[in-house]
Amino acid sequence: MRSTLVRIGLTAAFVVGLACAGEGPMAPGNNNNGNDNNDNNTNTGGSAFAADIQPLFTARCAFSGCHAGANPAQGMDLSAGQAYANIVNVPANETASTSGLMRVRPSFPDSSYLVHKIQGTQQSVGGSGGQMPLTNCCLSQSDIDRIRQWITDGALNN
Repeated sequence: MRSTLVRIGLTAAFVVGLACAGEGPMAPGNNNNGNDNNDNNTNTGGSAFAADIQPLFTARCAFSGCHAGANPAQGMDLSAGQAYANIVNVPANETASTSGLMRVRPSFPDSSYLVHKIQGTQQSVGGSGGQMPLTNCCLSQSDIDRIRQWITDGALNN
């Protein structure tokens, strides 16, 4: 059953990835080479971690077999009370080539591996695996925008 769900999730991630090819900050012609000069750093009063971000993690990511429980995937526990310390200014560890990226780099969503994973652009920065979350497909664009805004606003533990 789990292998079937994983195959379905990977297939969905592949299809979504094809649909999104060429978009985003790392798209051809936008050669920022990992520099953050193209990030939108304006504070528009966006998202609060406790009210806006943690509920997304709790509902979509923080369950046993994924990013919670005794052995969370990639050692990244996204359950309430654990998530913030597991993502902000923590080096991404999915592949050796992501060693220069943080899971969340405050103020710089395009240099945050978590953003690439939820957008399905992780391969453009040397990452691997499927778009997150694997189960129940992808986050809505408004949820992705909410996470990006929280990071842009400094990824505060508020």
